[in-house]
Amino acid sequence: MKPRILIVDDDPGTLESLSRAFALEGFTALTAASAARALERLEAESVDAVLSDVVMPETNGLELLARIRERSPAVPVILMSGQATLDTAIEATRRGALDFVEKPVGLDRLLLTLRNALRLTHLERENRELNRYWRDELELIGDSPPMLRLRTLIERAAPSDMPILILGENGTGKELVARAIHELSPRRGQPFVKTNCAAIPSELIESELFGHEKGAFSGAVAQRRGRFEQADGGTLLLDEIGDMPETMQAKLLRVLQEGELTRVGGTGEIKVDVRLITATNRELERLLEEGRFREDLYYRVNTLTVRTPPLRERPEDVPALAHHFVEAACRRNRWRPRRLSSEATDLLRQQHWHGNVRELRNIVERALILSEADPLGVDEIRLALLGPGGSRPGAVPRDGALRELIEEFERQVIRERLRHQGGHVTNAARSLGLERSHLYKKCQKLGIAIRDEEEA
Repeated sequence: MKPRILIVDDDPGTLESLSRAFALEGFTALTAASAARALERLEAESVDAVLSDVVMPETNGLELLARIRERSPAVPVILMSGQATLDTAIEATRRGALDFVEKPVGLDRLLLTLRNALRLTHLERENRELNRYWRDELELIGDSPPMLRLRTLIERAAPSDMPILILGENGTGKELVARAIHELSPRRGQPFVKTNCAAIPSELIESELFGHEKGAFSGAVAQRRGRFEQADGGTLLLDEIGDMPETMQAKLLRVLQEGELTRVGGTGEIKVDVRLITATNRELERLLEEGRFREDLYYRVNTLTVRTPPLRERPEDVPALAHHFVEAACRRNRWRPRRLSSEATDLLRQQHWHGNVRELRNIVERALILSEADPLGVDEIRLALLGPGGSRPGAVPRDGALRELIEEFERQVIRERLRHQGGHVTNAARSLGLERSHLYKKCQKLGIAIRDEEEA
């Protein structure tokens, strides 16, 4: 989309020449012959920047600048004048003008000023969006005793450089905890890099973590830095470390012990300085007993254990979380502000929340999409809680043959488990206590398309 520039000047010749020049340079030029007309145009349509003369009848450029700053503080304003004085330029800057140029205006200078203004505005917008993202997505919300204990532990652990293991069910905010630790540590401002060990094929995980040299294997068309190098000086989060292949565990242990790595296909040692945080929803002690996780690696990554509490253990946090998700969704999607009724909040608090905070967020956002009501009431939340078949997952139907009911229940459980495991069939089978082949047979019998689930 072309940038939209509003040109304000009481001289028709200036308006015509500048609008023609801007159009040739790829801008959409709007014009106004007075400050009053400029304010009318700003009220009716959005612009990316304003270029205004200072000396105009009735309302001058400085007064127009003040009005624009009140109405649209994010819109950059550039003032120009043929009667420029140092005092005028200082006053324009004091009132919030991005720049002040003298007439006659050199087109090259003016275009450079405009492009810089638009670039600065774009960066400021990105920064606002990033701050909004951090506020909406990465906030640890809740004042329940479990959350207070969690925040206290984070604050104590963050300043050190010790490895931390985060344990918790899916949807409990393990990544949020890792980011909070990073942001409160001396490494804040340095890279925070994350990778999911369960999502990387076993034959590629070494390259993903340690990088590779050009020609190291088929498809290695260029040198690539791995996650450890990318996180150098900062923090590396290895999520789902319980799913790391056993052969890779030994290589990871060596890097952690020596602080050096070798890229796949390389020969030289590369020193890295990384604070390691690991996370998993699996019981590592059981994997140790079964011989599927190295004991020496376990003690290397587990200097301190942080557990993220499931939502069912802190129901008093549900109202604050639900209201936060409503506000965040409305901001993110530019919807009108909405709220939840107290009855709807009570209904949400009564749920078991198998999927924890992630499930609560999905339900709240689904309710916002399915209804325009404000506030969202009990009926809207009940509708959002219904599963695809028209009933709350786990509810007991009032009729139907037992075999059909059991199959439907299995179908819901398997689909939900696949969803929570990100479509990862092996992890879903393991969490259900099934062999992978048994889960495949179950899915074929119940009409569940596993391939679609994995691609989703």
